[in-house]
Amino acid sequence: MERELLETFEAAKKAADAAAGEDDSPEAERCLDALRRLRDIRVNTDVLVSTQVGKRLRHLTKHPHSGIQAVATDLFGYWKKVVLEETGKKNGSSENERSSDSSGKIEKARPVKIERNSSSSSMKIEKSSDSSGKFEKERPVKVERNSSSSSMKVEKRDVDVRGQRPDSVKVEKTASNGSKAQPAKVERVSKEVSRTPDTKKTASVPTGPPKLTSLVKCNDATRDKIRELLAEAFSKVPGETSNDDRDEVRNILDQVNACDPFRVAVTVESALFEKLGRSTGAQKAKYRSIMFNLRADNNTDFRRRVLIGQVRPERLPDISAQEMASDARKQENEQIKEKALLECERGGAPKATTDQFKCGRCGQRKTTYYQLQTRSADEPMTTFVTCVNCNNHWKFC
Repeated sequence: MERELLETFEAAKKAADAAAGEDDSPEAERCLDALRRLRDIRVNTDVLVSTQVGKRLRHLTKHPHSGIQAVATDLFGYWKKVVLEETGKKNGSSENERSSDSSGKIEKARPVKIERNSSSSSMKIEKSSDSSGKFEKERPVKVERNSSSSSMKVEKRDVDVRGQRPDSVKVEKTASNGSKAQPAKVERVSKEVSRTPDTKKTASVPTGPPKLTSLVKCNDATRDKIRELLAEAFSKVPGETSNDDRDEVRNILDQVNACDPFRVAVTVESALFEKLGRSTGAQKAKYRSIMFNLRADNNTDFRRRVLIGQVRPERLPDISAQEMASDARKQENEQIKEKALLECERGGAPKATTDQFKCGRCGQRKTTYYQLQTRSADEPMTTFVTCVNCNNHWKFC
């Protein structure tokens, strides 16, 4: 099922990319057909989590084609409903098991009263049970026995609080044989086990300062203009993040939305002004370089890193051009460096292997050589020889 789901979604995404900017096209019809087939596939929470198609489908809900956008939005809502229903069932079953376990531990109180008289050989038993759903009940037990020679009295009182054991037992016995009495008393007190209901502590979510509704100005026209340009650039980051083709970038959309572009713009401008001074001063070129990279349409990665705090505003005055480059540009620079290094290694003079020269150090004839014109054109070329065995170098003309 996962393979079928992924293949169908890839077909829909490929057709949607091809249909971008065209209202009526065969690719749009193919995309709509694939999205309808996705609706017919039975999915569950585990499949959606393992394939991650739900996150990738969010990109299609903002497609310029109205039909694709509507069908994708409907499919996204259907998958979300499936996840919520399965989560609710799991929570309901766990609560039922917890309630059944707690109800099994609660003992019902039963008051019992027994009376017996030996003189009349009669016994009376009273037993009553309370089936009410209260957690705290009392259970008095009283046994009385009267005879001419002995008497016994037993009192027992239990209080059940959420399944606790009886708290005390008291037994008294008195025997009288005409002139002498023998009292006996037994008391047993059990430890009370107090249970506090399991309460889930709500995780405290750290909340930052509230977002600014407008830009904070400093009564300086030049600085205020820089702040406006920075705020405009940072305000475009959420839209650029949601439309990015990379999954790792779209996954931090919530973090980007939580940032305040106005506050970050003010912080960046203040840090630049503190370190570099005015933008029209001696550091004008540095100002232009930073502002250009923060506002460039092809450098969304740099302003996103500044907005979410990966690049602190205090580092911007001393940041290098390589650090301000976008991820794609950094990859291109790495490829250029590798290619230049490879060409540099190949740039030496070509060497040939021969046994015509004998090494004066080790006496071997395994050597390599190359020739260069080191003197004037009418002079012979200089031959450079290297011994392969001992790495001895010499030259001759």
